[in-house]
Amino acid sequence: MRGGLVLLAALAALAGLGAAVPPPGVDLARVLSDAPAPRLSDYRLFVDAGADRPNARVVPYDLATPLFTDHAEKHRFVFTPPGETIGYAPSGVLDFPVGSVLVKTFAYPADLRRPGREARKVETRLLIHRPGGWSAATYVWNAEGTEAVLKRAGARLPVRFTDRAGRQVDLDYAVPNQNQCKTCHQVDGAVSPIGPKARNLNREVALAAGGRANQLEHWRRTGLLAGAPEPAARPRLAAWDDPREPLEARARAYLDVNCAHCHSPSGSASNSGLFLAAEQASPAALGVGKPPVAAGRGAGDLAVGVDPGHPERSILAFRMASGEPGVMMPELGRALVHEEGVALIRDWIRAMPAPATPGG
Repeated sequence: MRGGLVLLAALAALAGLGAAVPPPGVDLARVLSDAPAPRLSDYRLFVDAGADRPNARVVPYDLATPLFTDHAEKHRFVFTPPGETIGYAPSGVLDFPVGSVLVKTFAYPADLRRPGREARKVETRLLIHRPGGWSAATYVWNAEGTEAVLKRAGARLPVRFTDRAGRQVDLDYAVPNQNQCKTCHQVDGAVSPIGPKARNLNREVALAAGGRANQLEHWRRTGLLAGAPEPAARPRLAAWDDPREPLEARARAYLDVNCAHCHSPSGSASNSGLFLAAEQASPAALGVGKPPVAAGRGAGDLAVGVDPGHPERSILAFRMASGEPGVMMPELGRALVHEEGVALIRDWIRAMPAPATPGG
């Protein structure tokens, strides 16, 4: 009887009357399942209904230059299975082990001048590394922000916010369908992450425990990342909106993140001959003096992708400044023109020296 009373006391403590019960970890079986879960909460990536408090081994991360998605705030996390580490790669995406999950939640504050306040979550996108490769799943949040459900066919959501100039914006926000996810996340026909590359993760961030540190170095010290070289040998992407960075580095970083996943030899726009990755060294591949592969409305009747010194004569800037379907670039992932991004690319083109003339 005494033993039974001791057992009952222990069970009562585990039920919350004494010691706290640790939450169950991420559901790895669900992560590795061939079929995506019907609800985001089914994976147990977070310990709260609003997906604000990550579970064990779910780590927040940030990028030096993020993809522009109609001014949405983004909250990024990565999960790796117990006993596994992320492998360092000097170029391309890091080597995430099977069972890894990349999490990205899109949210809108009521006023972009007050980030994070009164923020409404609209969707959470997952990239899951299963034994057969990466797969994408998108979850749309309810109005209360307490649950997100799978939407294979995408969705349209009305969003209203005040922009940084104090203007009210009413946006028909597009949640991508599965085919659209594959279009942007395609490398040689297979789904792949875009953002988490060494060069884009190599930045100082605020730590959850307080203080600041280089993100890659923090991952290395905590055992999340293996094989990283000394800090000085790691590539680094500029922050596109940091005026302390060189203009060219900022512009190239912006194009790398917003355009190069499609505009690469292995991407969905490989037939364009326009390749915009940060390491691209060929002026012609960047569009300098390069005629378009197809003239007409999409080219704005302009002659070349980039005309040094003349953004008004450059197809690259023209398409970025358009909101017209069939003309605008990127063609997916945005409905609004990113005015600051367009201004950056125009400044970069304007500052380019004119090409040398033969015999000059």
